[in-house]
Amino acid sequence: MKRIMFTGGGSAGHVTVNLALIPHYLEQGYVVDYIGSENGIEKQLIASLPNVNYFPIATGKLRRYWSWDNFKDPFKVCKGVLQAIKIIKQRKPDLLFSKGGFVSVPVIMGAKMNKVPVIIHESDITPGLANRIATPMATAVCTTFVETVKGLKQGVNGYHVGAIMRPEIMNGDAVKGRAFAGFTSAKPILLIMGGSLGAQSINRAVREVLPLITEEFQVVHLCGKNQLDASITNPNYRQYEYIEQELPDVLAMADLVISRAGSNSIFEFCALHKPMLLIPLSAKQSRGDQILNARSFHKAGYCEVIEEENLTAGTLLKGMNDLHTNRDKYITNMRNSKQENAIEYVQDLIKRYARV
Repeated sequence: MKRIMFTGGGSAGHVTVNLALIPHYLEQGYVVDYIGSENGIEKQLIASLPNVNYFPIATGKLRRYWSWDNFKDPFKVCKGVLQAIKIIKQRKPDLLFSKGGFVSVPVIMGAKMNKVPVIIHESDITPGLANRIATPMATAVCTTFVETVKGLKQGVNGYHVGAIMRPEIMNGDAVKGRAFAGFTSAKPILLIMGGSLGAQSINRAVREVLPLITEEFQVVHLCGKNQLDASITNPNYRQYEYIEQELPDVLAMADLVISRAGSNSIFEFCALHKPMLLIPLSAKQSRGDQILNARSFHKAGYCEVIEEENLTAGTLLKGMNDLHTNRDKYITNMRNSKQENAIEYVQDLIKRYARV
């Protein structure tokens, strides 16, 4: 019986590619396993898939800032490596596919020690810390941006595969989306996404000018865990911590999108031809990957961009209005792009490198 294992977590962006790939292997009769953290968002998201065996392990966080936890987490990582070695030895997967995130490092080490082929996927232009650590142990590395594969060290099997998108994202129903949100077709709809973990600066700026925004738009706001504001009763405003199953329908009904600049999301917006205003995480909050993603899309003519340091209620309102005014230009540019879904390419690579 053919077996495949997946890993990745810490944020929804480190899981969505796996969610796009897993259904194919379930349909093909594979035994599908997933190793993730004990309490991360990946556990919640994978629970929605039937017949996927989830194995939690201890994890540490790869931080770029001072914290006492930096002294404790290496012990958690070591424990996670031992757990991963044992799980992989027992499950005997033919290949491990990793989307990255801090949980993936001990799993990849466990696969390496069990001589299981490993394929890593990197969505952003610059590899994340976990993927940089894991790349020397990988059999192959897949990238979304062509710039990324060019930057891999000599000897690494790198493949520019493009964006891996969930098929269901392309099949949303705008009528169902409006019914879910309780909106009508009388006003255009603005979707605001701060990522699965939320974005306090975006939430704050949006709510400061919400009465002005809702004069022109109906607004769906995905504001992140524990970021709901129960005091807001605006009839043209709907707020959710996170949307999973209804997201394709919500995307289908949206006329404009305001978002962070995580690679998975912005490629989905591009494929759906959604004009977007991107507010990337600053270099102080990240390694700067979202800034590079946003600049690449802006250069291609797909979006407006506001740097985090320049985000205020006023710049948000202006950026949104400029986006709406120029929306037809962005839609045309995205329609003329040659973005292709990379699922079949990645499936071929998995078949090529799996040990069966």
